[in-house]
Amino acid sequence: MKAKFIIKTFLVSLFMIGTLMSCTGYTEDLIDVLEVNRAFAPIELKATIRTQTTVELNWTPRDNVDHYVVEFSADDPNFTTIAKTVSVNASELPIQVQMEGETVYSIRVKAVVTGLEDSNWTTVTATTLSEQIFTSIIDGDIASKEATLRWVAGSNVTTIVLTPGNITHTITATEKANGIATVTGLSPETSYQAVLYNGTKKRGVATFTTGIDLGDGILVKSTDDLLVAIANANSGAKLFLEPGEYKSFGTDGVTPSTEILLAKSITISGIPGKAKPVLRYKVTVNAGTSNVSLLDLELDGRVYNTTSGVLENIANASVITVTGASSNYGDFIISGCKVHDFTRSLIAANASSSKVNSFTVDNSIITNVNTNIGADFIDFRNTYVANVTLKNSTFDKCSASRDFIRMDAATGLSGTGLTSTVLIDACTIYGKTMLATNRILYVRFQTNVLTVKNTLFGDTAGIYSNQAGATTPTSIPTFSNNNYFNSPLLFAVNSANRYDASTTYTTLDPGFTNAATGDFTISNQALKDRKVGDPRWIK
Repeated sequence: MKAKFIIKTFLVSLFMIGTLMSCTGYTEDLIDVLEVNRAFAPIELKATIRTQTTVELNWTPRDNVDHYVVEFSADDPNFTTIAKTVSVNASELPIQVQMEGETVYSIRVKAVVTGLEDSNWTTVTATTLSEQIFTSIIDGDIASKEATLRWVAGSNVTTIVLTPGNITHTITATEKANGIATVTGLSPETSYQAVLYNGTKKRGVATFTTGIDLGDGILVKSTDDLLVAIANANSGAKLFLEPGEYKSFGTDGVTPSTEILLAKSITISGIPGKAKPVLRYKVTVNAGTSNVSLLDLELDGRVYNTTSGVLENIANASVITVTGASSNYGDFIISGCKVHDFTRSLIAANASSSKVNSFTVDNSIITNVNTNIGADFIDFRNTYVANVTLKNSTFDKCSASRDFIRMDAATGLSGTGLTSTVLIDACTIYGKTMLATNRILYVRFQTNVLTVKNTLFGDTAGIYSNQAGATTPTSIPTFSNNNYFNSPLLFAVNSANRYDASTTYTTLDPGFTNAATGDFTISNQALKDRKVGDPRWIK
């Protein structure tokens, strides 16, 4: 009982003291300004890798900060050695800082305010990818036995190693300063990978294929008649054309002769390291031809009007026409070319019971081809083609009001166990002249395998295919990492169409430099990072 009384008395006393304090009030002033002697540290610091080795930093800036200090430490979480220091104003955020590749960077940021101690550091890490300071290979850089390689001038680099052959080129001080070196001792017609090093650290990778050795071919000058040179060449010959303009005339010496007629295999090539020769012809392939290669050329589908001298289209001309029926053809290649102003097809094949092993377009720019309504852009009607490959190329204002790729069910060949394969990889397709009825993949050969990846479509009104039924069997293509800018029907859900139903496509504005003049250099960083489109436009 005594203990209980003591506890009750204590509680009553506490209550009375609290009551008295509340009555007398609290007379101290409220604190409405927090006085500190140190700046507040940055918050929400985030690091993102852009274009392999560029570190993008962003954070939420605070008021009244004079500037921020950013420090980078390479492969050193303790910041023992500082690799780079940057001073940043809030208005500059986000910032991008170029660093070296294949490195784990520890990054710290502090705020600086006049009259206060600097803030504590806020830290983050970022791991750069394999670096790429090689710049684009340009016309004339690659010859048959040597290659000129370019990188960002003044960069720290020591050697270039090429495979196959494990060829090592030690970079001189002058080459380092200028960002350019020529590697010799290469083999003709060989695919090489060049790796640029600074000591043991990789700073860039480039791939290229050396040109044909002129020692194996026939030299043709622009003063020669190309048609005569082709007629006199043996099957399988390699013709190397000096820079210049190539055109032929009829017996009157005035009327243009515009058709290259082939009944044998042939390679017609520019000379590696020199300007592309300009050819004003169409090519017709007849029975007896196996392989046709058009390399490093400018193919212009126009000739000079005999009266006015103005360039006019060759009437209803395709770049390549296959005519020989019941024939087996090999590989048709267009590589490293500029092709423009042909009114009909890039290739047209309606030779019944004939087979073509492959048609390939690589590292080329095709402009204003198939501008009439007489055919489709790539047009295999009654001829079977096993493989169509379009890669690392640009197609600008092609396939006006017609289909981009057409492959019909060739009579006597479709449904017999043969397969037609189409690959579109790393291309830029600007379809300003296409209509909503145009099809990218109008494929009706019964068994077909279709792939579209890493490709950028711009202003393309067309669809992939409306052959989704059982009797018109365009197979479901494999889609990966494409971008559709102002090209809504290529991914719009429609049960009657084939469309990109993957989860990997985007619809970003690529920020073309000048699409109207054919400069499709992109400025959109996300597309650069994903390597979408023709690589020549990713800089």
